[in-house]
Amino acid sequence: MAKINVYYQKKQLIEQLAKELQQLEQDTALKSELEFEEKVRALMDEYNKTPRDVLQILGTIDSSLLGGKSAETGRAKRPEKVYKNPHTGEVVKTRGGNHKTLNEWREKYGKEAVQSWQE
Repeated sequence: MAKINVYYQKKQLIEQLAKELQQLEQDTALKSELEFEEKVRALMDEYNKTPRDVLQILGTIDSSLLGGKSAETGRAKRPEKVYKNPHTGEVVKTRGGNHKTLNEWREKYGKEAVQSWQE
């Protein structure tokens, strides 16, 4: 009898979901959003653009779309700097200046020398 109970539960769930879906399809706000999405996709196809291309274009209008500014801090992300030690070949990538390895190099080789290793 357990299988028949599962069957009726699933059937009832399908009917409930179909009813909710029908109500959503009648919603004018959803219709508007679906129409907008369809038009955007048509434009993307017409101009051979990907969603990434569109975001990049929109990012020039509003930089917060590209993550240029953090929503939490409100300031732009620092650019990543890459330093390569010519003596050891070791590479350090950092967004800040207070990096343990960089500080050790500055003590050993001097601040100006380490700064010149930035790529």
